[in-house]
Amino acid sequence: MSDATSQTGTKRAGPSQDDARFQIPFTSIHRVQADGLQVFYRAAGEANAPVVLLLHGFPTSSFMFRGLIPRLAIDYRVIAPDLPGFGFTEVPPERKYPYSFDQLAFTIDAFTQALRIDRYAIYVFDYGAPTGFRLAMAHPDRVTAIVSQNGNAYEEGLGEAWGPIRKYWAAPTAENRDILRQSVLTAGGTRWQYTHGVANPESVSPESYTLDTALLERPGNKEIQLDLFLDYASNVNLYPKFQEYFRNSKPPLLAVWGKNDPFFVPAGAEAFRKDLPSAKVQFLDTGHFALETHVVEIASAMKQFFEANGISSRRGQSTVTQ
Repeated sequence: MSDATSQTGTKRAGPSQDDARFQIPFTSIHRVQADGLQVFYRAAGEANAPVVLLLHGFPTSSFMFRGLIPRLAIDYRVIAPDLPGFGFTEVPPERKYPYSFDQLAFTIDAFTQALRIDRYAIYVFDYGAPTGFRLAMAHPDRVTAIVSQNGNAYEEGLGEAWGPIRKYWAAPTAENRDILRQSVLTAGGTRWQYTHGVANPESVSPESYTLDTALLERPGNKEIQLDLFLDYASNVNLYPKFQEYFRNSKPPLLAVWGKNDPFFVPAGAEAFRKDLPSAKVQFLDTGHFALETHVVEIASAMKQFFEANGISSRRGQSTVTQ
């Protein structure tokens, strides 16, 4: 019997209410004009549910949230943009876009305004942290909670893997720039970021670092990344301001951390408690890209954290229009 015959001859029952909770929310892709760019983003969840804004890091894109989005979208409206220079966000050459963290934050602020997002929790990872913390400082009334997954805001959180980049900050020469180009911005360097500190490196899906590598190889992209490496020093200089924001605004904060991360070490997670004594800190036995190995645990921790802080679909007021 062919598939066509089977489908014609058998009447299929529609999903019952009991089955609905097992359905996987659909993740859609969109583009929106913001700050002179075409910002690519992934979205899922009910339009009137509380918004969770997911901000990725280097060298990836919103693709890193492919496993997290459907797990959160049952209860939340989940929005994951690609930062300029990453993923599928398009930056017109005539825009002459300045690749700095101040500008990334400005663009994401414009992105939230374009989608008319007025309140949101933020998930920050790696580069997403200084981007999201700038957003939070600018609009503390909009941020309902912060989930930091290896998203640093303290000097003690910077691991030894920052050594070559620190050298570039101190002496931004062509030689030091080329060292980073040849060591970090390679297929091997990207794969290492995904697999270092993971108990079973073969458990990391190769699509992740393979896609990142392909996008890094686009003409001109490595120069963008090297510019951002240099500008990362501006984030370290802003750490005291980020910490002041934590003390003054007291956002609920969950630090869920891959404890074997060579870039952002566990001390950075613990440090949040200096300024936010009620911060919840959870360590996972994995590396930098914790979602690749522990998405179930992270999604569960986030839901419990949101519920504990009054951010649930039953209470949500945030709205998004497309």
